[in-house]
Amino acid sequence: MVLAVTAFALDIKTARLNGLAGEVDNGLLAIPPDAPVDAEELIATINSLRRTEYAKVAAQNNLTSDVVGEMMFQKIYSRLPAGTWVKVQGKWIKKAK
Repeated sequence: MVLAVTAFALDIKTARLNGLAGEVDNGLLAIPPDAPVDAEELIATINSLRRTEYAKVAAQNNLTSDVVGEMMFQKIYSRLPAGTWVKVQGKWIKKAK
């Protein structure tokens, strides 16, 4: 199945559904355990965009980018389907519900 995914342009939803990308509790993406690096470029691009946006929001609200990232993780997490890889407090797990 991974071969079929990498043959086409990869998007974040597809990468998450196929276990190629997971959400981290700091608001960024990472490669889950034992996953191929097929989504590495996508993850780097999205993380760069997220860091920029987090910095803007942080500056506007007198917060740190880290705090904004953690808040965004909570929003993102609530929308993720069960089975999505997430890294919370340094441990990778698959979201239960």
